[in-house]
Amino acid sequence: MSLSVLVAMVVVGIAAVVAAVHLSGGSAKARLSGTDHALDRFAADFPDSTTRAVFLTEGSEAAFLLLDNDAVGIVRGIGDKFLTRIVAGADVVALSALDDTTVSLRLRDFTWKGGDFRFADTEAAGAVVATLSGHVGAYGTRENG
Repeated sequence: MSLSVLVAMVVVGIAAVVAAVHLSGGSAKARLSGTDHALDRFAADFPDSTTRAVFLTEGSEAAFLLLDNDAVGIVRGIGDKFLTRIVAGADVVALSALDDTTVSLRLRDFTWKGGDFRFADTEAAGAVVATLSGHVGAYGTRENG
C-alpha cells in the first residue's frame, strides 16, 4: 500500500470519527433554560442550600444564585455538562466590574479559576459583586492576599 493511500485513509477515518461525535451531540454546549433549570441543577448537588435570588448570564451559560449564608452558588455550563460551586468571599482572589454588566471573577480553586460573566442588567452584576465582596453596594476590585 502506498503512503498516499494510507494518509488518505487516516484523514478520512479521523474526519468520520469527528463527524460521528458531532452528529451524536458530543459538541453540544450546556445551556440553562431558565432560573428554574438553574435552581434544579444546583439543588441536585447542594440540596440543603437556600437560594434568595437567581441571576442568569447573557447566553444562559451560567447562573449565579445568591444563598442565605452570604455565599454565591454558581452553575456553569462546561462542554455538555454543568459545573456547580458554592463560592464565599474567602474563595475569591480577584473580583471586579469590567463594565456595568460584566463581572470578572477569579477564584482560588485550581479546578476552575473563574471567568468573565456578562449579565443582562446592572442590578444582577451589582448583586453578585456585592455578595461576594461582603460589602453591600461595593462594586469594584477585591484582592485577597
